[in-house]
Amino acid sequence: MLIDISRLLGRAGQGRLPTGVDRVILAYVARWGSQAQAVLQKGTWRRLVPQAESQALFALVQNPPADFSWQLGSLIARACVPPWPSQDATGKVAFYLGHSDWDRPGLASWLHRTHQKPVFFVHDLIPITHPEYCRPGETAAHVQRMSLALQCGAGVLANSQATLDSLMAFSRHQGLPMPPATVALLAPAALPGAEATTRPLERPYFVVLGTIEPRKNHVLLLTLWRELVTRWGPNAPHLVVIGQRGWECENVVDLLERCEALRGFVHEVPDCPDAELSRYVRHAQALLFPSFTEGYGLPLSEALQVGTPVLASALPVFREIAGDVPEYLSPLDGLGWLQAIEAYALANSPRRQAQLQRMSSLQLPTWDQHFEQVQRLLDILVMDSDG
Repeated sequence: MLIDISRLLGRAGQGRLPTGVDRVILAYVARWGSQAQAVLQKGTWRRLVPQAESQALFALVQNPPADFSWQLGSLIARACVPPWPSQDATGKVAFYLGHSDWDRPGLASWLHRTHQKPVFFVHDLIPITHPEYCRPGETAAHVQRMSLALQCGAGVLANSQATLDSLMAFSRHQGLPMPPATVALLAPAALPGAEATTRPLERPYFVVLGTIEPRKNHVLLLTLWRELVTRWGPNAPHLVVIGQRGWECENVVDLLERCEALRGFVHEVPDCPDAELSRYVRHAQALLFPSFTEGYGLPLSEALQVGTPVLASALPVFREIAGDVPEYLSPLDGLGWLQAIEAYALANSPRRQAQLQRMSSLQLPTWDQHFEQVQRLLDILVMDSDG
């Protein structure tokens, strides 16, 4: 097997914490790294890394040391300079698990030249289906990425049926063939437990988790919190905003930095290690997830996994993950969100208790189930090759 870890190396080298996509790549490294080689890409430069150096790279990304950049440079110097390691990957399945670099020139010809069997993991088609929530130019780039996955992929993995449905609609619209595909739901991250016994805030509070960007709908929550402070005064619940500031979020930043009514009631936590994240999520009245659109939604399953209720947008992918356990509301229903937050903020809230009872029968996706689905796809690819 081959596993592209370019995204992991780039982000770790910048000292950035893993995102949901990064956690998927790490899960594949943990599962199959011992029998895999690493793929590295940067721009139009691409290499298959020899087995020994691949194992060292996989160990490096799973536990980044303080001198990560130095060790990385040393490994790449040994693995990817003359004499060139073999670039023949005949018959090997190659996992491309993030969308990074799929739109770079020359990738299709390199895949063909190295004789790989690429399997592309599609996380979402949001830049195509909802371009208004993305950076300028992202739609055209994502069309290129998805087109490459369909044209060059021996197979495709999707993180949800909702994502696969979007990809199939895209293939029909573009007149492109659909390679063998399967849905492999993602398992929630195992948040630390022992360090999370103490509350991070004394007052009741709610959590919103994710990069601050337009589709996450932070504006709704901050506007509602101003109303909550007006209604409840000093007894108002608090809101913890966990996530880094993204793009085109100036209105959210204005509220965070300049709204006096929110001061002391809204707490921004841009960098949150897993132990601290676990504390915030475990003791929250609920996780709030008012997004306009999502490809998956790992924070939802992570909250439910540790017994924290969820108030979420009524998106098909959320129901696919968690069924009828969370309370669902339209991302446009400000009054409904306000009423739900007020209800969940109360001590011994009946609505909150009802969700906790529903949670007792919930079975969240596991990584074993995920890789069972992946193995089914690999079996199909082997049969097609033999045929």
